[in-house]
Amino acid sequence: MAGLLHGCARTTPCVRAELQASQASTRALAARYGLNPKTVAKWRARSDTADAPMGPHRPRSTVLTEAEEAVVVEFRRRTLLPLDDVLGCLRESIPRLTRSALHRCLERHGISRLPRDEEASSKRKRFAETRIGYVHIDSCAPPKARSTCSSPSIASPSSPRSSCTRRLRWPRAPPSCAGWWPPSPTASILC
Repeated sequence: MAGLLHGCARTTPCVRAELQASQASTRALAARYGLNPKTVAKWRARSDTADAPMGPHRPRSTVLTEAEEAVVVEFRRRTLLPLDDVLGCLRESIPRLTRSALHRCLERHGISRLPRDEEASSKRKRFAETRIGYVHIDSCAPPKARSTCSSPSIASPSSPRSSCTRRLRWPRAPPSCAGWWPPSPTASILC
């Protein structure tokens, strides 16, 4: 990035080019531009005028080992789960894993943002208006089948005076019906 300068930079790319092209002595150039002679010598020895990258040459995690980092990256690529879901799934196998360490790991490998899928990321819509007495049930199944079933919450947004929320327990699903359980992801019922 040629337009951005290092935060502590005392010279610009134009001044650096002049330092490299000048035939004057290092002390004379340092006095002319108000620089340290070591700075002038450094820029005269370089072939370009860009700042050198700061930080380690090969960034790595201080929390995760290389094997754990490879597990995290491969898990994210295969499942495409959000950050918090990846953290929840991997926390048992990698106890030192924190949310910030996970985010930095995914940033380093360029997979911190999930790919945008136009079908999956449809615009959110408001619930359909219903009469008082109807309750909207919204439940979602986990991304992979588990032995425990999801427990949806029920709330009555159309009731102006009192709004109650209850947790329901679905009966345990038989192992053969993991693909279609619970029976109805969204339903409206009459109270």
